[in-house]
Amino acid sequence: MRLPDITVILFFLWVNAFSQTDALANQYFDKGEFKKAQISYQKLYEQNPRNFQYLERLVKCHQQLLEYHLADSLLAQKMNTRVFPPQLTVIRGYNFQLQDDIANAHRLYNEAIRLLEVNPNFGGLIGNTFQRHNLLDWSLKAYERAMQIDPSLNYNIQVARIYGEMGDIQRMYDSYLDLVKVNLAYTSTVRRNLGQFISEDSQDQNNILLRKTILKKLQQDSDPIYNELLSWLFMQQKQYGRAFIQEKALYNRSNAPSLQRFQELARLAKQDNDAVTLEVLDFIIKEAFDQETKLWAHANKLEVEIADLSEGDVSTIETQFQQLFKEHGLGEETAHLQIMHAKFIAFQKNDVAKGTEQLRRLLQLRMPRYLKANAKMMLADILVYDEQFNQALIYYSQIQKDLKNDVVGQMARFKVAQTSYFKGDFKWAETQLKVLKSSTSQLIANDALQLKLLISDNAFQDSTLTALKTYAKADLLAYQNKDTQAIDLLEKVLQDHKGEAIEDEALSKQATLYTKLGEYEKARFNYKKIIEFYATGFLADDAHFSLAKLYEEIFDDTERASEHYERVIFDFPDSIFFVQARSSYRRLRGDAVN
Repeated sequence: MRLPDITVILFFLWVNAFSQTDALANQYFDKGEFKKAQISYQKLYEQNPRNFQYLERLVKCHQQLLEYHLADSLLAQKMNTRVFPPQLTVIRGYNFQLQDDIANAHRLYNEAIRLLEVNPNFGGLIGNTFQRHNLLDWSLKAYERAMQIDPSLNYNIQVARIYGEMGDIQRMYDSYLDLVKVNLAYTSTVRRNLGQFISEDSQDQNNILLRKTILKKLQQDSDPIYNELLSWLFMQQKQYGRAFIQEKALYNRSNAPSLQRFQELARLAKQDNDAVTLEVLDFIIKEAFDQETKLWAHANKLEVEIADLSEGDVSTIETQFQQLFKEHGLGEETAHLQIMHAKFIAFQKNDVAKGTEQLRRLLQLRMPRYLKANAKMMLADILVYDEQFNQALIYYSQIQKDLKNDVVGQMARFKVAQTSYFKGDFKWAETQLKVLKSSTSQLIANDALQLKLLISDNAFQDSTLTALKTYAKADLLAYQNKDTQAIDLLEKVLQDHKGEAIEDEALSKQATLYTKLGEYEKARFNYKKIIEFYATGFLADDAHFSLAKLYEEIFDDTERASEHYERVIFDFPDSIFFVQARSSYRRLRGDAVN
């Protein structure tokens, strides 16, 4: 073997042993085994004395073991070299502070500040080291002194964060607003950081203070950034009408007006069913120059109107669709509208033949594959509605094959399972659902798990599947918007199969339909029954969360709502409702977000 080969092998062996020691040292440190960590870091530091992390970890190990004199000796030795990291001055000072030697600690802290006179670029290192050791006053002093010496330096975002950590919210707000005034590139960062201190509650003290601070800045300076931040604040508080006023002010003053912010406002307002949604969409339709934006706004407007449909509005909405098709044609540009129209015809006008014919005609056009998949999905949904299950399965399977690893493909697979379940093929449905349990979409995965448990639990308990077949029929009726019939059939399940596994599912499904029909007392009764008799069942978290929403939004009983949100938080930490429950619980309790 040649000598270079031996050298290379030895080098790689050394590197491997070194990285193992590094990993072991970090593991000991993280577990709090500081004596073992100290021995490992000592070896690493001796082998690589220029590695600052090893030195700092070694010092921390000595401090945890109350070996302050060894830590000081190590730091003093390093600081006697010709060039040393400036943050060591802070670290050595903190070592004195741990021994209650405040005089020497402050001497070294002041020495660290004086280093900035020599090189103000040390401001970031020194300020950050003070901050990491929770020496916030000294950290502020370092950042501010560095910027005084060299005005080109910008540590304003660090200064604002420190004010926040200190609880000085007013000065934090002032600092962030000054920062975006000077440099708009920081806008998204400032919003993100401000978002940690405000809540959805417009009466929260931090929200009130931020609003007043922005308004004061606007009185002093009409810079549009302040209108933008005020609009953002109103959106966080779900005050979309007030945000709309600010957005229009910005739009009218802009040299290059854009409707993108109005589109985001419309999306959020629509998501929260806010009354201003239609007004914002009408504004976009009026101001838009391009066909794509106009059609986007028209489609969203129709979705809002269809969701709030009354018997007399059907012909009005049909007229709107026809006007749009007359103006923009029946090509790819209006494909999304045509899919919506087919759904409207089938589900609202109950004309399945016309809806399916329109979609089949649309599928003859050359379209991007996602748009074609959406058209096929809607066609299959209508076919399920009309109980043409085998035809529907063909289209769902095509989507699943074309978009195999996509969320749309996974949704198609779920609908294959759901359709099989509707038609009574429970075994094939369960096979599809097993695959979907690991879906990348949490919502699809949860729906798949819920349906799988429904099938498996009841198939195990009842080999004849009588209860499951009746429940599946009721589920189909609900899908077909035949809510009263579905409720009656679910009542039959509850009467004929008391105490069986299907009971909590039937109670939950019935409660959902009662809520949809505005029969809130009956819904409450069902959810309470699930909690009483199926407290540890799969649907218990759903029952607690749904009951909390009823108490909060319908019965105006925030105390009971809080109780049920709390149950979700503490009893069901893995629930898909956990994040929403925690947010609602904190809001009802009046917590300030920090």
